[in-house]
Amino acid sequence: MTDHPKSANTSALLAGAHIEGVDEATWLDVIQRMDEVYSQLVSDEIALEQKNVELEQSQQFIFSVMSAMSDVLLVCNERGEIEETNAALCELVGCSDDALRGTPVFALLADDESRTRMRGVLDDANPSRRGEAVELNLRDAAGAGVPVDTNLTPRFTRNGRRAGTVLVGRPTAELKRAYHELREAHEALKLAQQQLLHSEKMASLGRLVAGVAHELNNPISFVLGNVHALKKYSERMGSYIDAVHAGASDEELGALRVRLRIEHLLKDLPSLIEGTMEGAQRTADIVNGLKRFSAVDPEGRSAVDLNAVIERAIHWIQKGTSEVVALHWAAREPCVVTGSAGQLQQVVMNLLQNAYDAAGAEDRVAELTLSCTNEGDRVRMSVRDNGPGIPDEYLSRIFEPFFTTKPVGKGTGLGLSISYGIVEQHGGVLSARNHPEGGAEFVLDLPRALAGPSEVAA
Repeated sequence: MTDHPKSANTSALLAGAHIEGVDEATWLDVIQRMDEVYSQLVSDEIALEQKNVELEQSQQFIFSVMSAMSDVLLVCNERGEIEETNAALCELVGCSDDALRGTPVFALLADDESRTRMRGVLDDANPSRRGEAVELNLRDAAGAGVPVDTNLTPRFTRNGRRAGTVLVGRPTAELKRAYHELREAHEALKLAQQQLLHSEKMASLGRLVAGVAHELNNPISFVLGNVHALKKYSERMGSYIDAVHAGASDEELGALRVRLRIEHLLKDLPSLIEGTMEGAQRTADIVNGLKRFSAVDPEGRSAVDLNAVIERAIHWIQKGTSEVVALHWAAREPCVVTGSAGQLQQVVMNLLQNAYDAAGAEDRVAELTLSCTNEGDRVRMSVRDNGPGIPDEYLSRIFEPFFTTKPVGKGTGLGLSISYGIVEQHGGVLSARNHPEGGAEFVLDLPRALAGPSEVAA
């Protein structure tokens, strides 16, 4: 590109080399320096073209970013005149960027209050570099006011002089709609969690139906037998009282007392009544326990002895299975925690049921080892089975919702997940591992409650 001009210059200069006092070496030096200057000019021109390309690419990038922003963007100078906008703002106010450029920002505000707030930010002599959050009403394409939650950030030159203000905002109607949708989703999630919790409770309760029927049959049969005896006794007493009212002689009344065994009846009545009350109370206790276990609403928090919870859970598990279960358990000192007795019972029952299912999966006698101890300000309960243990690849997923290794129809996959959530709500930790001596071990760790025996919930 530079060969022809250079050749022409060189020829011209050499042609004039006959000037008196200027030798050829001097002319060659001048020509060399001109070539160097020319080469530098060409290099500078190439570098300038490259800078122009980079600048254009940078401008295109900034324009694409501004166009892609869903938030409105406005840049004004220190006098409040608009210098730059983005597509979101132009769409909101119904004007093009060229039409907005140079117009005062106050023309976009829908009310005097917004103009006052904007003026206060622009006139602030010592603005915060982090900006100021202000709610403004912008005028949309139809002329109506649109509330916009904005952040007004000052813009400075290199020497620290304020050059203007950058406005970035989002219409609050969109935020309110998003918050409303989030709140609805949260409520739906809470309802689904309650339904899952109740479903898992009822699934656990279903496994205990046979044991519950047997448990209720004993006191009800006892009460029924006593009521039949009391009915016979009442008939005898009625016959004897009728004879007294009829004016029977003492001899007749004495013979009647012997025949009706009135003396024996009177001695037997207190024990019959006491036994009937005991059977009715046992029935009421069983029903109350089932109602507490299947309740949907969370119970109030109180001091609970975890030993008593374990005893009840063992009782229900044993009543709900016809298989032999070898249980190694002995309650020691009271292990008192603060929480819901019904929810904690659900957790313990779930751990026991899972341990029994794992240990009884193969042809072996299920053997469960339980312990509950106080360790400083914590209560630690462990449930260990003699099953095959948990595969290593499942240990990290054991508490995931709907994860189960049981056959279809044998488990919901929610028991451990719900138990984990209940323990977490009680400020505790539920963990699982494979015991060094074999089998799986689940450990329940809860904060210890400092409560006296009289405060512990039954």
